[in-house]
Amino acid sequence: MTNNRNFKIVFMGTPDFGAEVLEELIKNNFNVVGAFSQPDKPKGRGKKLQPTPVKEVALKYNVPIFQPKSVNKGEGFDFLKELNADIIITAAFGKILRKNVLTLPLKGCWNVHASLLPKYRGAAPIQRSIENGENETGITIFKMVEALDAGDIAVQKSIPLEINDNFGVVYEKLLALAKETVLEFLNSFDQLTLKPQNEEEASYAEKITKEDLKVDFNNGTIKVHNKIRAYDPYPGVRSLYEGEEVKIFGSNFSTDLLTIENEEEPGTIIYIEKDGILVKCRDGAVKIKEIQFPGKKRITTIDALNGKKLKVLGHFSLY
Repeated sequence: MTNNRNFKIVFMGTPDFGAEVLEELIKNNFNVVGAFSQPDKPKGRGKKLQPTPVKEVALKYNVPIFQPKSVNKGEGFDFLKELNADIIITAAFGKILRKNVLTLPLKGCWNVHASLLPKYRGAAPIQRSIENGENETGITIFKMVEALDAGDIAVQKSIPLEINDNFGVVYEKLLALAKETVLEFLNSFDQLTLKPQNEEEASYAEKITKEDLKVDFNNGTIKVHNKIRAYDPYPGVRSLYEGEEVKIFGSNFSTDLLTIENEEEPGTIIYIEKDGILVKCRDGAVKIKEIQFPGKKRITTIDALNGKKLKVLGHFSLY
């Protein structure tokens, strides 16, 4: 493999996923000449401005960090031109790059995306792939074009999606894969063969809305299970338990849950097991291990039962 550590790299990213990829490049002695991140935002009760994770990594390693409102024009674009990058790599930047940026570096702009493109283009590929019950997912590095996540593929690696993997588990697997894949991409850059995406196979991972977080036990067991695990550990799906909004976590699926027969309405707690409660779905039941009541911490459903916050024949419902 060719060692391309002399490339002048500009990195663009904002949250933890981007920060981890950036740190991997720096630790492996790639020449990151600058980083771009979205502006800091207020967080917490005090609403104090908090640096983005990418900014924190850049500062840690003395990489120049820029946080303009736009990288496509004005001060942001001027900063970028001054860096004279050979290549731009983005990972969870959260901003669209226009043609003047995409054509600036000699070796192009490349995005690290958490799906097997052309499937799940867009904002929430991990959650949507879990929610839809996919059997595999992966990391794709592609050359950026003006159309959303539509450029030619340089490297793509897949991993299996296990039936009980939740968002947190899949995120960590994909993060490890992303770090491995971006190193392979840069080390083999001169030997890359690009593959166009098949537009007929394209699908989109729309941004998550509050409606997406509502779980409906009138659906089938597998669909309910996939919904819960797609948003676990964050932000958690919502339901009303006896009229009070709660968050639900820790769904655990096994095939025997599909064969459970019960005359109660969907959403009813029908059985208690040693590690969770069984809630009736349209067909069978789903096992739920954790719950969060308003203003409280997550607790096990068994603790909630012992504390009389849940009960057999208690009912979860839509809003």
